[in-house]
Formats: sequence, structure tokens, C-alpha cells
Amino acid sequence: MSVGVLLVTHRSLGMDLLRIAGEILGQTPVGVACCEVINDTPPEEILRHCQQLAATIDQGEGVLVLTDLYGATPANIAYAFAGAHAHVRVVSGLNLPMLLRTLNYAALDLDALTEKALSGGRNGVRGSD
Repeated sequence: MSVGVLLVTHRSLGMDLLRIAGEILGQTPVGVACCEVINDTPPEEILRHCQQLAATIDQGEGVLVLTDLYGATPANIAYAFAGAHAHVRVVSGLNLPMLLRTLNYAALDLDALTEKALSGGRNGVRGSD
């Protein structure tokens, strides 16, 4: 994996999804980190933690941040982080299909991987007739 993937979610949602993805794929990929957002933690502290995690997973190709709920604290922090870094993209609405698609296409460049994450998330949501 050349692009780092950072999950920024409420509590352990990102870690739980990553664990399930690892079970499905047979392994948990390297270059992925999770930042758990707990409501009483100051946003500045969470942002610093995200920056530290991103620095450990960025192999020079950038970081794709996947976050759970647009407009909520994890997403707001993720978008603030991306706004300060040229090689960071954010996709909100994290679900298991999005994460699996991202991990399956991990060799893509940052922009292409961002598109795969978006399509994986959208295509994984279906209704019954």
C-alpha cells in the first residue's frame, strides 16, 4: 500500500470495521491507522493525534482519510486536517464496502483511491424492491 489510510471515527467504529475487513481479506493491511474520537476530547488534541498517525502511515504518496458522519466532529477534524495538507483527501460516510474497496485498490494513487472509496461506499448501499 503506498497511500496511507486513516480512519477517523466515533469511538471504536473505525477499529471495528478494520478488524472485520481484515477477517474478510485474510489480513489487516499495513499503512492503515485509526483515530478514535471521544466526545469529551478537545478537537485540537484529536487533530494532533491525527497528524501523528498520518505521519506514521504516509509513505510519500499521501493519506486518504475515511470518516463516518459528515458534519460530525470526526469529519470536521478530518476536513480541517485535509485543508492544511496538500496530499490528504477525505471521504465521509464510511461503511464496510467503502473500506473493503479502498483496501482492495490500495496500490492506486491518492486521487484514484479516493474515487474508489466513494464508489465502494455508494455501491454498497442498496434497498430492496
